[in-house]
Amino acid sequence: MAAKTPIVGVIGSAHLAEGKFAAQRVGERPLRAVAAAGALPLIFAGSPELTDIGALLDTVDGILLTGARANVHPRHFGEEEDPAYEPYDLARDALALPLIEAAVARGVPLFGICRGVQEINVAFGGSLHPEIRELPGRLNHRALRLENGEINPDPKVIYAERHDVRLTPGGVFAKLLGAETIRVNSLHGQGILKPGERVVVEGVAEDETIEAIRIEGAQSFALGVQWHAEHMADGNPVNRKLFEAFGEALKNYRKTR
Repeated sequence: MAAKTPIVGVIGSAHLAEGKFAAQRVGERPLRAVAAAGALPLIFAGSPELTDIGALLDTVDGILLTGARANVHPRHFGEEEDPAYEPYDLARDALALPLIEAAVARGVPLFGICRGVQEINVAFGGSLHPEIRELPGRLNHRALRLENGEINPDPKVIYAERHDVRLTPGGVFAKLLGAETIRVNSLHGQGILKPGERVVVEGVAEDETIEAIRIEGAQSFALGVQWHAEHMADGNPVNRKLFEAFGEALKNYRKTR
């Protein structure tokens, strides 16, 4: 790639390889989505012991907060831990929350997906519900399963469009996507309950689950979505437009460095 190609830091998540070796992992889909946006993905460890926020932000032109298996720990928004909602990734929490504030303060483009949108909300003082489907009137937003209870192994089924999202007329998302209603996939249990300060809700599902947010007053791209926008980022029209806009923000930020 050319030297002027923007670099995007993609956060890793704690993982036990083969059930015994501590590791960090990132799915390939987010990496390919960053590449589709015209940028170079750079994986960084989701741990404050391994990643210096200042050095990271000096290096990259944007941050992508990916989805992950672990929930954001409830202590970050004043709730008690419940074993039913494990696993947690305390190291990623400890890095991601201050990283979000620092990135927004610097004007570094920031895109949160699934757990990433939840982290953004918590970083600005908001709260989450560990299992959205348990709330009255809510849909089951989790990945579709087979009759035996196992997650369906077919990616076409897992990432199929599941429900509509109603966008705020005239908002950032509506302008970017050229629509006021879109259809998205759904693979999450936890979700936003109370929006944080500066968190502006711009998209809700049919059951009023929060699906799209922006950070008020951010100097650059600072958006989050609950659905997996990294899926078919070079093909799906909604996801493609989001990553194209992220790519433009990366190029603009790089020019200022």
